[in-house]
Amino acid sequence: MTLALAPFRSVRYAGRGPGTRLIVLGAVHGNETCGTRAIERVMAELDRGELTLAAGSVSFVPVANPLAYAHRRRAGERNLNRALQPTPAPREFEDHVANWLCPLLAEHEVLLDLHSFHGGGQPFVMVGPQDNDGPLEPFAQAAREEALARCLGVGRVVDGWLDTYAAGVAQRRLVAEAEGSAEALEMHPRYGVGTTEYMRSVGGCALTLECGWHDDPASVEVAWRAIRHTLAHLGMSGEPPPPAQRLQALSLVGVIDRQHPADAFVRDWQSFDALKQGDPIARRANGELLVAPHDGWIVFPFAAAQPRQEWFYLARASRRFD
Repeated sequence: MTLALAPFRSVRYAGRGPGTRLIVLGAVHGNETCGTRAIERVMAELDRGELTLAAGSVSFVPVANPLAYAHRRRAGERNLNRALQPTPAPREFEDHVANWLCPLLAEHEVLLDLHSFHGGGQPFVMVGPQDNDGPLEPFAQAAREEALARCLGVGRVVDGWLDTYAAGVAQRRLVAEAEGSAEALEMHPRYGVGTTEYMRSVGGCALTLECGWHDDPASVEVAWRAIRHTLAHLGMSGEPPPPAQRLQALSLVGVIDRQHPADAFVRDWQSFDALKQGDPIARRANGELLVAPHDGWIVFPFAAAQPRQEWFYLARASRRFD
């Protein structure tokens, strides 16, 4: 029996006055539903008149990837948050999502993308690069992203995603070439482009909020509070929250792929477990021990990663938000 999928759906609310065009996404990954539940809650508050939109407009996408959401898994046919762009010849389900979602993103100025993660750990927000005119991710709205990041209600901020991912792809290509592997989509240096990176590429600014671990009910509260704070911070509804004066700022500086099904962590890691230089992290199938190259933190450890997919990230302290 073929699974009946919900249609692509966005709901837009507009205030009486001019203002920011905001878009909020949930379930870009189908097993990350805190954003969906929080969006539904805020929409109900708007519908009942408990929350008033005074200016600007907000578009809510409760479920960005209906196929992944229907199966309660991360992806439908592939990860929507990789190599995101419209395509004239869609093949996988996520290509059809992209052909709908990318033009929708381009209609807006600010994106808040709500996610969750494996295992335990505290919520954090991911911001884009500092202003630059480089070839990978040129950007000129870092100050706007930084100001919004301070108002979401979380205490940790992370940057360095696309640079780190591109470096990881370069390393992946070297491994593939040594093995004589065929060219693949995940070998492209911009394979790390997801919703926020695409939003920046079309002139907007964007934050990814990792609201907590998948099964924690508190992640819904984190997502709901972030939506309400974003609306207020942008002058769209209510009194703006006071910005956080201190944030723990980290930069991603490395990504390590799993290469073999027998590659294994030496312990159960959670995002932002601290590392000292030389600490053992994992062991390859061939016996090679992977150790921390410097003091820092492990981020997004995924014990069930497939070979030639990202296994864990490394982060170092940053002074960007001092």
